[in-house]
Amino acid sequence: MSLRTPYARIAITLPEADLAAADRLAKQQDRSRSWIVAEAVRRYAAEVEHGEPADALGSSRRAQLLRDVAMTAEERVHEAEETSRVSEQVTAPRTFASFDEFLAWQRAGGGSA
Repeated sequence: MSLRTPYARIAITLPEADLAAADRLAKQQDRSRSWIVAEAVRRYAAEVEHGEPADALGSSRRAQLLRDVAMTAEERVHEAEETSRVSEQVTAPRTFASFDEFLAWQRAGGGSA
């Protein structure tokens, strides 16, 4: 009894950009073009079978978009202004050129609230 998975040969037509992307992935991952296409089908099928959106939106992003669409234009403007106000209060994370620089900053009390 053979342990090999049965294969079927098919012919498909892809846009050139998609084929080029599949070839790039195949080369990067040291896989065949067929493996890349089969893996894409497996992942897409798994998403659909588990009720997950097949498009690029996750469930939380989709829910947020639905809430946004339900708002009036005035409510959306208010929410955008609030988001802008809050984002202005957030500071960019501190970066360090070296671990020694980080240690000096930490010893000087950096990062303590």
